[in-house]
Amino acid sequence: MSWILTHSGTAFDPINPNPAAININDIAHALSHICRFNGHTREFYSVAQHSCIVSNIVPTELALAALLHDASEAFICDVASPVKPHLEGYVCIEHRIMLAVAHAFDIDPALFRHPEIKRADLVALATEKRDLMPAHHAPWPCLAGLSPLPNTIEAASSHRAKEMFLTTFEHLTGERAAA
Repeated sequence: MSWILTHSGTAFDPINPNPAAININDIAHALSHICRFNGHTREFYSVAQHSCIVSNIVPTELALAALLHDASEAFICDVASPVKPHLEGYVCIEHRIMLAVAHAFDIDPALFRHPEIKRADLVALATEKRDLMPAHHAPWPCLAGLSPLPNTIEAASSHRAKEMFLTTFEHLTGERAAA
């Protein structure tokens, strides 16, 4: 079998992704069930909620791309950043999925790598480190010079995170996601 079955019942081929097989409900559902940091947070905290936070940090014109910056993880899961470069072919598969996501939602794929989205992703990471991770003395070099957000992250349930993600999508696109 060369495809996965999504929450909506769609057959999705992650190796040769078809933009027509991508829908926002599948992305929201899957990301709301994937825990950041491979589950090593003090409590469940989803990629969907993280994506909403990143979307809220960037300027409005980048907000949709920021919301979808981790959309590939809905189809191939989240792999810890230190591991990704060692998985032959993973980055290529991730890139193909992100191109399909960009096409499905009419986003310039270059926006996913926009410096402001990358910075917002790191600010969210600094905040998540402070609020959701176990205390540890080692510095995270990727966070050098960045400050976390002033507000504390309150981890949402997967159900609530999915609602947040879909509400953010609707706000940004004016489209109501079909259930």
